[in-house]
Amino acid sequence: MGRFLQVAGLALGLIGLVLQFCITIPASMEAGRGLLGSIVFYFSFFTILTNIGAVLVHTSLLSPAGYAWLPAFAGLRMRAGVAVSITLVFIVYATVLARLWQPQGLFLLCDILLHYVTPLLFVLWWLISGANGKTRWSDISWWMLYPIAYLAYALARTPLAGEVPYPFLDVTKNGAASVAISALAITGLFLVLCVIAVLADRGVARVSPRKA
Repeated sequence: MGRFLQVAGLALGLIGLVLQFCITIPASMEAGRGLLGSIVFYFSFFTILTNIGAVLVHTSLLSPAGYAWLPAFAGLRMRAGVAVSITLVFIVYATVLARLWQPQGLFLLCDILLHYVTPLLFVLWWLISGANGKTRWSDISWWMLYPIAYLAYALARTPLAGEVPYPFLDVTKNGAASVAISALAITGLFLVLCVIAVLADRGVARVSPRKA
């Protein structure tokens, strides 16, 4: 079952990312961005970056070649960190962002794949085969670097690009206080998910001990 979830997660993750790229770039250029700006725009979403991370974890573990090229993504710390991050993708989209737009056609398909399907597949795989009780509380400090670095990038890019990847980060429309509250709330949620991940990892290991 673990390998099936990995293969499914890898295949559907790649399909979602490639398809999203193929439909986002033309739409972005029609909206007035250049090719380079459109590519940067595509890679400016937490969802895209996190799904890429999930694909790299699957790739690193499914073949010797993948492990040779991507050893860092095969590590226990990375697996758990991606599980936390992609859970955040699922929760924030389902509770906050999904109601803000109504995608149609291929955009809807990518929306479902990258926000719902791949997160569920990755977390299920991690619980079944990826977790082994060896995560440490100190790992949380490493996992937290990712959302903090992303937030810093998104806010620093805003005055240069004149746009934000997510509406709740728009200082111009929402004000600095509102953006700060949103950022703190999401960071707090991420921290809670980190704690849950460590506890879940240890709980799974007690029920079904496995090697790394």
